[in-house]
Amino acid sequence: MLKSRLESVIELREKGYNCCQAVTCTYCDLLGMNISDAFRASEAFGLGIAGNMNTCGAVLGIVFLAGLKYSDNNLENPKSKQETYKKTKELMEIFAKKNTSVICSEIKGINTHKCIRSCNGCVIDACRIVEEELFKGEFEPTNFDVL
Repeated sequence: MLKSRLESVIELREKGYNCCQAVTCTYCDLLGMNISDAFRASEAFGLGIAGNMNTCGAVLGIVFLAGLKYSDNNLENPKSKQETYKKTKELMEIFAKKNTSVICSEIKGINTHKCIRSCNGCVIDACRIVEEELFKGEFEPTNFDVL
């Protein structure tokens, strides 16, 4: 059984990784991608896609990893898209249930001035979903959390 990486994702955030980079780079090695490529590929997805406060970067990290996990990588005749979409949507719904939304500006309370969850909290929630759902049964449970 793998040791939880929840603490590692916070270390990456402290180094300056955006939310998507932190989630993606924490687990990319388990899906055949090196950390440098994952870092570069996920850079534009921070702060709700290029700072636009749309879909949360932590959620986009889940989406990125789900694509790596579920794609059949069949360049000539891809058949995995619909199943990948279905499974990814389920993961996003889990995040939305925890945080009332997957939209960065809503979670951050930009219009309401009521922050639902910190960025580090969103990253932890995303990683918990990755460990508990995307890699079901492969990680040790942990009680690690942040505010």
